[in-house]
Amino acid sequence: MSKPLAASQKVMRSYLSELLTDDEKVQHKEPENKPLEKLLENVSVERKLPIDNKVLSRKPAVEITRDKIEPKVVEKTNVEPAKPIAKAQLQTKKSLGSIKVKPEKDYRNGSFQAMFFKVAGLTIAVPLIELGGIHNVDKATPLMGKPDWFKGVMVQREEQINVVDTARWVMPEKCNDKLLSALDYQYIIMLSTSQWGLTAEHLVDTVTLEQEDVKWLDESNKRPWLAGLVKDRMCALLEVESLIKLLDDGASIHQD
Repeated sequence: MSKPLAASQKVMRSYLSELLTDDEKVQHKEPENKPLEKLLENVSVERKLPIDNKVLSRKPAVEITRDKIEPKVVEKTNVEPAKPIAKAQLQTKKSLGSIKVKPEKDYRNGSFQAMFFKVAGLTIAVPLIELGGIHNVDKATPLMGKPDWFKGVMVQREEQINVVDTARWVMPEKCNDKLLSALDYQYIIMLSTSQWGLTAEHLVDTVTLEQEDVKWLDESNKRPWLAGLVKDRMCALLEVESLIKLLDDGASIHQD
């Protein structure tokens, strides 16, 4: 491993280890691996097609409106007053509609599979259920006025992909000329159903993880793109939905 990559790996490991505040001992378990060959069977290589000089964003979600409920008029009758009901028990459709409950991720229940890939010596994991596909790297057309971590737009199967320079996004302060010149991106890791793809140098493996294998972070943490840390590998597990939102907003890892 070259000196720049070794240095960046050491720094990022230190950065991630600071997030582990507990002193619990982690028992090493032999992970259940799923061969990468099955994933690589779907890696696509396509010829470059003409590209519109713009970045495609995700299709907006369909707005769902609630039907209005007409109140019924009930005639008053002489009945005994009902016993008072505790305020906490009163749940109307209107009150429930005002509460925004974020659905729990499927991989937050029981075991789940994650794919690990490497960038500049740093290992990153993505839940397999959030993986939108894998492409071979092809030439990307840069666009004016975009952040330096935006490599450009690449076309695969007549679809335009917004390509992210993962090293520049994850560790911008470490991306000196030596590190950047040593990068050898081979793959594009697609994020869910979005048009965003992360560049990767190597695909490591897919592993079945248990809930206790991950140091989970709550949604209020300062790194919304980070779902947690895979303990035995000391690597970041991506929170894909939040990461997509940051990329849509043109925000860096520091959210500025």
